[in-house]
Amino acid sequence: MPDVEQATERTHLLARLVQDRRLSAVQHETDAGSTISTHVSKEEQLLSTTSIGERLPYNDYTTIDWLHDLVKDSYRSQSIQALGGIRGTLASFFESGQGWIAAALIGVLTACVAFCVDVAEATVSDWKLGYCRTNVFSNRESCCTDRHPLAAAKVNLGEGCSEWHMWTDDYWKAFGIFVAFALAFGVISSSFTMLTKSTLPSTAPGHGDKPRSLKVGDQGLVGKSIYLAAGSGIPEIKTILSGFVIPHFLDLKVLVIKAIGAVFAVATGMCLGKEGPFVHISTCVAYLVGMLFPKYNDNGRKMRELLSAGCSAGLSVAFGAPIGGVLFSYEEISTYFPRKVLWRAFLCSLFAAMVLKALNPTGTGKLVLFETNYGISYSPIHYLIFVLLGIAGGLFGGVFCKANFLWSKKFRKYPIIKNYPVFEVFLVVLATGLLQYPNPMTREPGDAIIKNLLVDCRGASNGWVCQQEAKDDKSKFIGWLVYGTLVKLVLTTITFGCKVPSGIIIPALDAGAFFGRLVGQWVTTISPGVFAMVGAAAFLAGVSRMTISLCVIMFELTGELEYIVPNMIAILVAKWVADALEKEGVYDLAQTVLGHPFLDADHAMSLVQKSQDIVERLIPPKQTMHDITVDVPRDNKVTKRILEEKLEKLRERGLLDAGLVLVQEGMLQGYLSESELDFGLNNLGRLWDSTSRIRLLGDPEDGDPDMSVFVDRTPLTICAKAPMEYLVEMFGKLGLRYLCVVEEGSGKLVGVVIKKRLVVYLESLKH
Repeated sequence: MPDVEQATERTHLLARLVQDRRLSAVQHETDAGSTISTHVSKEEQLLSTTSIGERLPYNDYTTIDWLHDLVKDSYRSQSIQALGGIRGTLASFFESGQGWIAAALIGVLTACVAFCVDVAEATVSDWKLGYCRTNVFSNRESCCTDRHPLAAAKVNLGEGCSEWHMWTDDYWKAFGIFVAFALAFGVISSSFTMLTKSTLPSTAPGHGDKPRSLKVGDQGLVGKSIYLAAGSGIPEIKTILSGFVIPHFLDLKVLVIKAIGAVFAVATGMCLGKEGPFVHISTCVAYLVGMLFPKYNDNGRKMRELLSAGCSAGLSVAFGAPIGGVLFSYEEISTYFPRKVLWRAFLCSLFAAMVLKALNPTGTGKLVLFETNYGISYSPIHYLIFVLLGIAGGLFGGVFCKANFLWSKKFRKYPIIKNYPVFEVFLVVLATGLLQYPNPMTREPGDAIIKNLLVDCRGASNGWVCQQEAKDDKSKFIGWLVYGTLVKLVLTTITFGCKVPSGIIIPALDAGAFFGRLVGQWVTTISPGVFAMVGAAAFLAGVSRMTISLCVIMFELTGELEYIVPNMIAILVAKWVADALEKEGVYDLAQTVLGHPFLDADHAMSLVQKSQDIVERLIPPKQTMHDITVDVPRDNKVTKRILEEKLEKLRERGLLDAGLVLVQEGMLQGYLSESELDFGLNNLGRLWDSTSRIRLLGDPEDGDPDMSVFVDRTPLTICAKAPMEYLVEMFGKLGLRYLCVVEEGSGKLVGVVIKKRLVVYLESLKH
């Protein structure tokens, strides 16, 4: 069990003694005072006298209260400003600098983790082909050249390589060894991922109108299993940043397993990359660092600001693209991204890039991974080819998104695949090895494939690609390019979603580079590498729907500022074509498959504008409203037995995010969430008998059992006849947990809409 005195997203955030008149009724008891001191923080003490009430820690898989945390941070700042003197000055200075210090620290630590993963992955991946005689832990490049991590780049690239020992010179034996190592690495990666198995609540978000039938012996809410280190982690991070709490997803254990699993997963040669895992890793680092700073460790809103900044470091170290990392966090991941978060993301990404360059994992001494210098510009006639590449990228992206979604919904539902995810990884690795080894270009790791396909053969390069293009008969080489494009499409479709750490960016870039190089074989005016670069950007745009951030990432990846316009053309065309085939990108579809309650305000608005519904469509049934409504008498007290019955009704529905609405003569007076109700009855309430009358509203009197301190007496409301656009805008822009619905004219309460109910309603509009 976690230490209750240490605040985390899964334990109590409110951890200090409160001294407030509202709790005077229970604080005179020793046990109650001890209970309160374990759960209530200094900031919540300040809020206990206000109309918004106190909050207990956010339960797993519930929504944070953005507005409450905003006020809570204001009270924290006011308490620091009230200190005065030297202590107050120092506290204010530290308060203003916490975000900058944390951002820099996140960047440094993320770069260190990325360095370890990069070096280990390069070595393990090359073990499929052979080993270094002088140092078995060296990869092929560092063994055969003077390029070493932690060392400055040197000129000697080592043409001969007697130090590198191939397992065998026989093709079929080498083929078998290659596949055997790949299978072993896949099983290792998947087995590590299995260690992060977790269980989420069984009730689907928003399906709480019918009580669940609990059998004798049920151990609470037991639902679907997820593997926290599997996949890229980006859909889950988007869900967390939108305000939901996914338990343990950012733990140190998940970080370590994600890093180890990514090393072996990428080393298998499967169509996946480590850029998605790097984003997850950087977010884990941001969470762990944030827990060290009082400004973030007990405020869900402020913590998510830091997580958004931390996401940028992941792409920064994955591709050596610090600016692209910031834009990726803004465009693709974050829901809430104010200007101060932009600045801190900039600093975080900067420190990550600086430290990674100093560590020099590639041995080149440069941040640019695929540096090119084509030395010739394009002509206006080439715009047509760039548009063609964009169309192809959009088709690839649309087909991939649909195919991968169907594959996840159909194939992965078979019991043998669903119950034995390691077996699925084994099959995918086997298919990957058998299909990719025969092609000399797909035999390499994903980043090496891109590097080889972007090469400009008019220079001094004498690689395999240039040797093939120099031949008079290119038919065999063209066949390999077609084969590579098709294989990447098929394998990426069945690989994404396997229970190993994996990203989609590298495979999409690979497929686009293959197709672009293929097109370049018939255009002799400029280097085919130009079309490989533009094709890579187009295919990734079709898959992910990234635009601005992708264009900057491609520039930072290649150093080719001259070709920003071709990339922009291809990216926009690819997005338009892919959107025509499938409205949602791969990360949005992954969220649908995973079932996380993510609210995309822009997409939601486009859905409700077509439906022409009004808010009363989301009012719960009468029985549900009866179960969650407490009619408070004029003396503002109800018996403990009534509240216990109401709590049991909430538990039966399994919503986790719900609560009780308090009314007097039909008029809304307040809202008491399930977590505070549970705490009040089962922690404080153990001192009260079932006939005790508990105060819910008004000022307490001496000796009164009191829970009014937890009641939000300023709940936001909306008219039942209001357009659905109003409701979506309020949830999206204000970050609400719930919204009370009142009757037109009378103002009486008629319903409550929680965020999960809205998400399920929006899902129904898609079908």
